[in-house]
Amino acid sequence: MQQKHTPYRHLFEAARYALLSGGKRLRPVLTMFMTEMLGGDVEATLVPACAVEMIHTYSMIHDDLPCMDDDGVRRGKPTLHVVYDEAHAVLTGDFLLTLAFQVISEEKNLTLEQRIQMIQVLSKASAAHGLIGGQVVDLLDGSKNLEDLKHLHLNKTGALFRAAAEIGAIAADATEQERQHIHYFGETLGLAYQVLNDILDVSASQELRGTEVSSDVKNGKVTYVTLLGIEKAQKEFDQLMASCLDILTKLPGDHALLEQYLQNIHS
Repeated sequence: MQQKHTPYRHLFEAARYALLSGGKRLRPVLTMFMTEMLGGDVEATLVPACAVEMIHTYSMIHDDLPCMDDDGVRRGKPTLHVVYDEAHAVLTGDFLLTLAFQVISEEKNLTLEQRIQMIQVLSKASAAHGLIGGQVVDLLDGSKNLEDLKHLHLNKTGALFRAAAEIGAIAADATEQERQHIHYFGETLGLAYQVLNDILDVSASQELRGTEVSSDVKNGKVTYVTLLGIEKAQKEFDQLMASCLDILTKLPGDHALLEQYLQNIHS
């Protein structure tokens, strides 16, 4: 994105600001670790892993907008619409969303079939049965019980973790049975991560989380903590993480990196 002299250079500046502002990079790391575990070429996974992070960053840019959650801090820095204004933030999110599919389609280290499958997985995770659908339900405040909440976050949070894991599997030419296990692994991990976020929203400092007081807390939304309390929410998180470890036992390869990855989720 070295476009310093174009009339729309601020678009690239804003995209760099959002993409490079920190974070654990959990989703792209998951993609690469999954590929390595299954014996694939990790170098060929770098671009699709970056595409996953572009989708995640776009979703956060839009999620932070005044018309959505109206958050002013993300990853310890002012959110994009605070720095570049709301219109630029909308367009930057749109840019990253579309760029993600472009870079996968152009990646020569992948076969044509791999690129098509990755685009299918990532586009589904980003659409009505994924990020966007989950965000709509969240805006409508459609979560009234634990079942509703799980459905919401299987889409809003779990879909992209699932896609990240599956893209890593595609790069390694995983079997259909392996991909089914990996699909469930990603969903389960996404739910665990959301439960942990809900716990941190009420128990952690702004310095640790890198955000303001959660908009969910401010707006009185239903979360795992409001439904279950912190102690039961912690047990839910522990059970989900145990399920992730159990799923790994059904997959071939050296699980050490992914097991360490799971430990780092809550460290």
